[in-house]
Amino acid sequence: MKALLRNAASVFVGLLVLFVLVTAVEVVTLALHPYPENFTHTMEEVCQHVERFPAWILGLAAGAWAISAYLSIWVTRRMGSPYSAGVVGVLLLAALFGNLAMLPYPEWFKATAGIAVFVATAAAIFSRTNSSSPVVETPPA
Repeated sequence: MKALLRNAASVFVGLLVLFVLVTAVEVVTLALHPYPENFTHTMEEVCQHVERFPAWILGLAAGAWAISAYLSIWVTRRMGSPYSAGVVGVLLLAALFGNLAMLPYPEWFKATAGIAVFVATAAAIFSRTNSSSPVVETPPA
C-alpha cells in the first residue's frame, strides 16, 4: 500500500512539475511573440498566430519542452518507480502529439519537438537514480 501511494504521489508531483515548466515555456514564448491587438482566442486566430511564430522561437520551445519533459519525468522516477515515470511520459507524449496535430506548426518543428521530447522522456524513465543504491560507509581515516 505504501508503494502504491508513493507512486500515485510521484505521478501527481511529476504532472505538477510538468505543468509549471510548460506554463513557464508558454509565458516566455508569448512574451517573445505576443498576441496581436484585438486577439479573441478563436481557433482560427490561434492557428494564424502559430503560423507566424519565428523559427528561432520554435527551436527554443522545442528544447524547453524537452527539458521540461526530462525534469518532470526524472522527478517522478526519483520519487516513484519506472512505471510511474512511464505514466507521466505517456500522458506527456499524448498531450504533445495532440498539440502538434491540432495546430499548424511547420513539419520540421513537429519532427524536432516530437523526437526531442520522446528522447528526453525515455532518458528520464530509464535513468538510474541513487534511491535504490545501498549506503556505503567509508571508514574513518
